[in-house]
Amino acid sequence: MKVAKFLCAAALCCAMAATSFAGEPNPMVSKSIATIEDQMGSLPDITGQERIGVLVITLSNPYWVTMKERYGEWAKEMGISVEVMAAPTEKDLKSQLNTLEAMVAKKYDGIIVTPMDPFNLIPGIVKADEKGIPVVCSGPEVSRDGLKQAGAVMDGWITATFKDQGRLCAEDMAEKLPSGSEVAIIEGIPGAGQSKARREGASEGFEKAGLKLVAVEAGNWDRNRAYDITTNLVKAHPQLKGIYCANDVMALAAVDALEVAGIEGVTVYGTDFIPEAAEAIKSGRLAGSTTFSQAAWTRGTLVYTLKLIKKDEDLPEKLSVPITLVNGENIGQFQGWK
Repeated sequence: MKVAKFLCAAALCCAMAATSFAGEPNPMVSKSIATIEDQMGSLPDITGQERIGVLVITLSNPYWVTMKERYGEWAKEMGISVEVMAAPTEKDLKSQLNTLEAMVAKKYDGIIVTPMDPFNLIPGIVKADEKGIPVVCSGPEVSRDGLKQAGAVMDGWITATFKDQGRLCAEDMAEKLPSGSEVAIIEGIPGAGQSKARREGASEGFEKAGLKLVAVEAGNWDRNRAYDITTNLVKAHPQLKGIYCANDVMALAAVDALEVAGIEGVTVYGTDFIPEAAEAIKSGRLAGSTTFSQAAWTRGTLVYTLKLIKKDEDLPEKLSVPITLVNGENIGQFQGWK
């Protein structure tokens, strides 16, 4: 499908929309919004009767709490109904599927899903297809082979290059460490698409930079588990100089573990740029993180879904959300980041 080109007036509209809910938006947020909408065109005509269901991973993680808030802010701005639901924990695959199936029964005009792993939501997507409800995958991808085998169709994809998140952190860490330094990775749930991609990106980045990867451990996105892993890592590898974590919750736990153990000189990076991580970067406790604008991501996903509901034939199959590295040198540029 061809990409509908986006005019300057539409870019101005999206910047104004960002201002309306965000006060003084960071210029990079407005740029991210424009970059996403340039791939698909601007907000379609809406009636205000549109109902969209959004399924995220879990509201026990502050990252997803913020995503829920951003969806709500844009829903109010657009004058549509958006309901955000989630599973109790990061690992409750069955509960997330049950939630999706309940959402299908509510007969939303469109549904947005962020899967815990590539396969757990496929039965629910099949049911949505049967009812003619368009489904958009936002974030880590549902397995395309799994969808094909189930006879299901994903109507659209919104994603970022998660592999680059790991790579950017590894490259930035390498600039701070001598060649040959020992480093480790704490990934999320091994089967999760974004965890796998971040791990691979970091691993490749370390190898290219000449750093020695001595351990890869599954933190399962969990703060306590990451804390224990870090405690054990520094005992097993006393020369460890760097740790990349696949989310900020685990990275902050790693920092806590190092501080409690009284160990200095270990550089830690995370991913997601949650508010607590931003403060840790400012204070120097955390070396850096990677991020994309959650305001831009959620707005782009809602606009894309609305265009599907309106049967826009010019939509691309997939949208890409730009990512960026945050560290102690550029943290000042992220004032007002959303």
